[in-house]
Amino acid sequence: MNRVLIKNAKIVNEGSIFEGDLLIEDKYIKEIADSISAKSSDIKIIDAEGNYLIPGAIDDQVHFREPGLTHKGNIETESRAAVAGGITSFIEQPNTVPNAVTQELLEQKYQRAAETSYANYSFMMGGTNDNLEEVLKTNPRNVAGIKLFLGSSTGNMLVDDEQVLEKIFSSTSMLIAAHCEDEATIRANFAKYQEEFGDDIPMKYHPLIRSAEACYISSSRAIELAKKTGARLHVFHVSTAKETELFTNKIPLEEKKITAEVCIHHLWFTDADYEKKGSFIKWNPAVKTADDRKALWEALLDDRIDVIATDHAPHTLEEKKNPYTSAPSGGPLVQHAVVAMFEAYHQGKISIEKIVEKMAHNPAKLFRVEKRGFIREGYFADLAIVNAGLPWNVKKENILYKCGWSPFEGTNFKSRITHTFVNGQLVYNNFKVKDIRCGERLLFDRE
Repeated sequence: MNRVLIKNAKIVNEGSIFEGDLLIEDKYIKEIADSISAKSSDIKIIDAEGNYLIPGAIDDQVHFREPGLTHKGNIETESRAAVAGGITSFIEQPNTVPNAVTQELLEQKYQRAAETSYANYSFMMGGTNDNLEEVLKTNPRNVAGIKLFLGSSTGNMLVDDEQVLEKIFSSTSMLIAAHCEDEATIRANFAKYQEEFGDDIPMKYHPLIRSAEACYISSSRAIELAKKTGARLHVFHVSTAKETELFTNKIPLEEKKITAEVCIHHLWFTDADYEKKGSFIKWNPAVKTADDRKALWEALLDDRIDVIATDHAPHTLEEKKNPYTSAPSGGPLVQHAVVAMFEAYHQGKISIEKIVEKMAHNPAKLFRVEKRGFIREGYFADLAIVNAGLPWNVKKENILYKCGWSPFEGTNFKSRITHTFVNGQLVYNNFKVKDIRCGERLLFDRE
């Protein structure tokens, strides 16, 4: 049986940090105490003195590109990068090729992940203008939710039929996750800049094309529809100050019917970075102003925004070097998300307890993930050890994404993940990912 004893860790869980020991037995956390002694010789001991032991992050929005786009990344390569970054579970999106818009296509992704994933996994069912019947067959016990694109993005899954939208919102009790950008606004903005610049639009205009107004119109409309129908709505990648006003912190997360996510890139970059980073920070929705970023931080810290995610979306370097109109939106982030948030801790922007709340506890609560996201006896041993005083530099040689680049390339981080456990297995140690693909399908406590 697999037994590991982690000694002298600063255990971060449910709003507190305490020094103690943790015993892993098989897949589970067997015991948490001030001091635990190894009762048999087959127990592997890890001394975590001075380091933080955190629940593995649950990333509620990734694009791992399999099937159909595997020249950019795949479940194996990107989940490998994720565990190196302290992310132990991911929820993947349906805009692959083919789109995951039937139960059969959805299950094929689960079968693939069962063979190759280093991290635990769930795959969202995609909603379209004409697949309501398939959407309603989705099993709430073993699928994270329904994904709707209310603005076109990579994968061409736009749902723009108002009647269909209302039907989906009123027919399913499952969580609906929405990409909110107003298509008509984007098209009008794009036409204006294309007329002036042709296809080579300077990247700094991206947040004016995919504008704050486009985001707000779409988010407010989705929220209005959720209130009207009683749907359970989760708004992905909130990126503007104005949108933060749409969400509340007056009730506990467990009681919220409308929730919000913010992504690492919207907390880190601003439109001032386009000049240097160009298409490497081209995302949908766009990275916007310093004022928008400030408002996102405020909403995150006061709990109007519930979750931090990555929207990990790799593209090749060649694709990213194209002119504006053909350079795809998205970038890889799973390997660097947790340490980027620890960098924000070093900068005095957020506490470590709050990082854990937003990256592990809240995704688990929000999706009702079974027995994960917390350091509790009886829960799965999905854990990461973080050394908050081990500086390193992101460079080509230590980037694990299949696409081989990162928007953080050249960045110095003060913290580093030293160990990651998935289902009790030590999958990452000494800055190397072991060839242990022990990810399991996420289950959800809901009928």
